[in-house]
Amino acid sequence: MKTIRLILLFSLLSGLAHKAHAADRSSLQGILISASNEPGQTDRRLASYEPTLRRILRFESFKFLGDDTASISAPDDVRLSIGDGHQLAVTVERVDEKSIHVTVRWTGGGRTLMNTGLVLRPGVPAVLGGPSTGNKGEVYAVILIGR
Repeated sequence: MKTIRLILLFSLLSGLAHKAHAADRSSLQGILISASNEPGQTDRRLASYEPTLRRILRFESFKFLGDDTASISAPDDVRLSIGDGHQLAVTVERVDEKSIHVTVRWTGGGRTLMNTGLVLRPGVPAVLGGPSTGNKGEVYAVILIGR
């Protein structure tokens, strides 16, 4: 009986340790895109995000420009170089099973484009609309996904 109790206790503790270790292995991905009102095909790499992009940004087509991923924990500061000279400086404040609390500073072209706080749900993309790309009718946007 004593052996069974020890086995159960060990199983419980190893399960808790695995759960805590899994929370330590979170990651953050930033994807830089351009959005346009010109009719056209959306980049295939963005296909799973297209309904969300259309709903939030209300543009016709979307082009993948670059991405970067970093492992995160809390508290933490990470920098994502997402392409076309754009960077996300992310301060990770808290990570748990249901949410990732971050502050994001988006820079590009030598200036700050946005400072914002977000609560990300793992696997659910957050979309940040940005400035003009310089091409007629196109704007930058960022998809941020915590995992």
